[in-house]
Amino acid sequence: MQDFMLSRRAALGAAGIAAAAAVVGGPASALETAKPGAMAPDFTITDSAGKPVSLASFRGKPVILEWTNHDCPYVRKHYGAGNMQELQRDAAAKGFVWLTMISSAPGTQGHVLGLEADQLTASRKAAPLAVLLDPTGQVGRMYGATATPHMYVIDKDGRLVYMGAIDDKPTTNPADIKSATSYVRAAMTAVLEGKVPSVTSTRAYGCSIKYAPLRS
Repeated sequence: MQDFMLSRRAALGAAGIAAAAAVVGGPASALETAKPGAMAPDFTITDSAGKPVSLASFRGKPVILEWTNHDCPYVRKHYGAGNMQELQRDAAAKGFVWLTMISSAPGTQGHVLGLEADQLTASRKAAPLAVLLDPTGQVGRMYGATATPHMYVIDKDGRLVYMGAIDDKPTTNPADIKSATSYVRAAMTAVLEGKVPSVTSTRAYGCSIKYAPLRS
């Protein structure tokens, strides 16, 4: 089954990259990088259903970006324990837009096509508003995403208020979640109170993102 999926990815990978490259960002966005306190770089990218999704379209609502790789042990820690799903549902109940981003290049760990992404969402009972596919890595690099999970919290005005780790327990042990300080929850609370989080940036822990090589 794994060999079949790899073959399927290889066959469709080039087309997927071409489609994504056609809609990711624009000339201005390529010069932007994510910085806490600054406006979050805008992007337009296709979701798992093949529809374009732009960050700007959610202006007026707070947004959470989650970089993921379903094969990463650190990601499995949070999904296997139901922690990520709980965060997603809590965020949605409080008016946040949750976007899950996949920046793994075709043929690398964590890369999926649209149908596979939807199947993962259903099997894990995850609750993002959308899963966005970034096989070229353009959006991931624009945001400086380095690991999975890597989390970003954006306020309703489009300002990036937090970027970094999901919490302060950089392990793969689900038992550590209960005693962890959740940076994402703290940032969510600050946004809802109209405040700046006490912690605006941390070093994300997890598996390195398997980016496509940069073209010379």
